[in-house]
Amino acid sequence: RTCRRMNPRLSGLSASVLTALLLVPVQVFPRLPLLLAERFYPGAGWVQIVVMSIYAGLLAWRMADPMTARRLRPRIWLLFLLVFFLQLFLGLAGIERLLMTGKLHLPVPALIVAGPIYRGSDFFMTILFTITALLVGTAWCSHLCYIGAWDDFCSRVQKEPAQLPGRWSLVRHGILLLVIACAALLRYFAVGWQAALLLAAVFGLAGVGVMLAASRRLGLMAHCTAFCPVGLVGNWLGRLSPWRMRIDAGCTACMQCRRVCRYSALERDNILKRQVGWSCTLCGDCVSACHSGQIGYRLPLLDKEKARAVFIVLIISLHAVFLAVARI
Repeated sequence: RTCRRMNPRLSGLSASVLTALLLVPVQVFPRLPLLLAERFYPGAGWVQIVVMSIYAGLLAWRMADPMTARRLRPRIWLLFLLVFFLQLFLGLAGIERLLMTGKLHLPVPALIVAGPIYRGSDFFMTILFTITALLVGTAWCSHLCYIGAWDDFCSRVQKEPAQLPGRWSLVRHGILLLVIACAALLRYFAVGWQAALLLAAVFGLAGVGVMLAASRRLGLMAHCTAFCPVGLVGNWLGRLSPWRMRIDAGCTACMQCRRVCRYSALERDNILKRQVGWSCTLCGDCVSACHSGQIGYRLPLLDKEKARAVFIVLIISLHAVFLAVARI
């Protein structure tokens, strides 16, 4: 039913137009070229805008079908991760035009919060993260995070996710407070950047350990739902966004949605109460699993099919824009 009511061609065209509208100012206004093609060949940024617009349109067209979206999302997310780190490694290897500022920023999500506190400046990633969370809710954590794709890949070793122990919610709150406190103390005592960088690297490696040990064993996004402090901030910001995932009263409690949710947002108690857990990241996998069509995206004034169409256009356009811009 959802597939029939959502117009794939309209979604594809909308995503193409929106991607172009977002990339044209990136090409025209900044003094430093931000598009990758423009960095190497002046004027080639316009060609990249056309290519990325077509790419976004094709993706939105394909993802109009929830089953196809469920298969494609992990793949394009992994593509985003590979492009991100390939640019970073090549930039550090000497191709400086791949780096936006020339200043090393460790790809550890916690630094989105901790970095500005320690430095007292450079709020770019914090602002970008906040704006994105307000636009598409918690979807940063299921579509756009440059680390989350690893966690997703690890979790898919298991066919079905286990249940995350409830105490881990408190653990993640403690980790966020610890990260903020450490950053503030490092700044207060004027600790050098080398020591701060080492601590950030250790924290990032600990996150990788959580993915390899917990996510692979439990079949769920243990790093994203129980360790990453930015994921917790994303959950909070998501409350300010109008986007929601809702379960209708006609739900039969078949638990099919629970079998595909890797963010512990659809545990048995959530489904019986018809309340999606607050760890939901709007990944949309549950939409394809619900045979009765009782779960879906919600946006004020729109039914769930139209809301999903708008969401797909927005998130795919942001994916294409982030993919096109050079790394920091």
